[in-house]
Amino acid sequence: MKMTIRNEQVEDIDTIAQLTKAAFEHEEHSSHTEQFIVNALRRSKQLTVSLVAVEHGNIIGHVAISPVRVSSGASGWFGLGPISVLPDRQGQGVGSALMNAALAELRQLGGVGCVVLGDPGYYGRFGFKAYPGLELPGVPHEYFQAQAFSGAPPKGMVQYHEAFEAIA
Repeated sequence: MKMTIRNEQVEDIDTIAQLTKAAFEHEEHSSHTEQFIVNALRRSKQLTVSLVAVEHGNIIGHVAISPVRVSSGASGWFGLGPISVLPDRQGQGVGSALMNAALAELRQLGGVGCVVLGDPGYYGRFGFKAYPGLELPGVPHEYFQAQAFSGAPPKGMVQYHEAFEAIA
C-alpha cells in the first residue's frame, strides 16, 4: 500500500465529510453526526490536527484532533476523533497510520496529552488507557481513555468543544 498522510486542504473538505459519513454509517455506537462534528470544529477554528490518508490521489482516511477542557484547569489536553477510514479500507492499517501521525503531530505542537472515546481494545494499542479520576460525564469509565505525553494525566471532568453537539 503506497499511502501518504498530509494535512487537510480546502479542496478536501467535501471529500472528508463524505468519507466520515460512510465510515460511521453502519457503526452501532455512532451518533451518525461525525461529519457534522468535523465541519463544526473546522468552522470554529478548533481543528488542531486534521490529517488525511491519501492513496493513488484518493482520500481514504481522516483524523481530527481538537482541544478539550478539563475541570481541574489542566491545559494542553486534546481529544482525538473522529477518525474515519473508508469502509472497504478498514482493517488494513490506514487508521493506525493516521493515529500514529496525529499523535506525533500533537506532540510536536506541544500538546500535553490526548483523550479518546472508544473501544479500549483498539485505542489501547496506541498507549491509551482509562484513568481513575479522569472522566467524560455519562460515558462508561473503560471507554474514555487518555494518554499523557509526559507525567500523569489530570483528574477531573473533560468537556469537548460544543461542535461535538452538531447535528447538521
